[in-house]
Amino acid sequence: MASTLLSAVFHITSFGWYLLLVHLLLNTHADHAPTGVFLYAGQWKYLTFLNLFLQMIFNGLCILSDIQKQASWILCLRDLFFSVLVFPVGTFVVASFWILFTLDRSLVYPEALDKFIPLWVNHAVHTMVLPLVLLELFISRHRYPTRRTGLLILGTVSISYLLWVLWIYYAAGDWVYPLLGLFNQTGLVVFFSVSLLMVMLLYILGEQLTLLVWGLTGKAKRS
Repeated sequence: MASTLLSAVFHITSFGWYLLLVHLLLNTHADHAPTGVFLYAGQWKYLTFLNLFLQMIFNGLCILSDIQKQASWILCLRDLFFSVLVFPVGTFVVASFWILFTLDRSLVYPEALDKFIPLWVNHAVHTMVLPLVLLELFISRHRYPTRRTGLLILGTVSISYLLWVLWIYYAAGDWVYPLLGLFNQTGLVVFFSVSLLMVMLLYILGEQLTLLVWGLTGKAKRS
C-alpha cells in the first residue's frame, strides 16, 4: 500500500511539474528573437522541449496506470514509453546538453537566452530530468520489449527528429542548434551517427539498470 501511494504521489507531482515547464516555455515570448535563436517552429524544434512534453505524457500514463491497475494495455504502453523513449531520450538530453554547454555554451544555449529563461528553468529542463527518470526506474518496475524491437522503435523516432531538424534548416535557413553550422556534409553525417549511437547505448544502459534493480522480472526476454 505504501509503495502504491508513493508511486501515485510521485507521478502526480512529476506530471504537474512537467506541465508547468511546458506551459512556461510555450508562453515565453520576446519581441525579437535573441541572438542565435530563430522563431520558426517555436519550442517544438528543440529536443529539450519535445522531451519535456514526452515526460509529461508519460507521467500522465503512469497516473492512469496507478488508477486502472487492471488495464493491461495502459501498463504495456507505459512500459514501452519508459524503456524506448523516456529513459534514453531524457538521459541523452541531459548528458549531451551539459557536455556541449561545458565545451562552448554558444553551441547549444546562447548567453542571450539568460535574459528570457531564468537559471532555475534551465536546470529544470536540462538537469532535473535525469534524477526524475532515475527515481522512476527505482519506484516502478518496467518490462522491456525485446532489444531488437526497442532499438528499432527508438531508431525510428530518432531519425524522425533528425529529419525534422533538416526540414527546419531547409524551411528557415538556420540550424536549430548553432553547433550544426560548424560541420560540412560529412561532419553532419558523423555527428548524427554518433548521436544516434549514443542514444542507442543509453537504451541498453536503461535496460541493464532495470535488470540490476528488478531482476529478470523487470524485462522481457531478448531475441
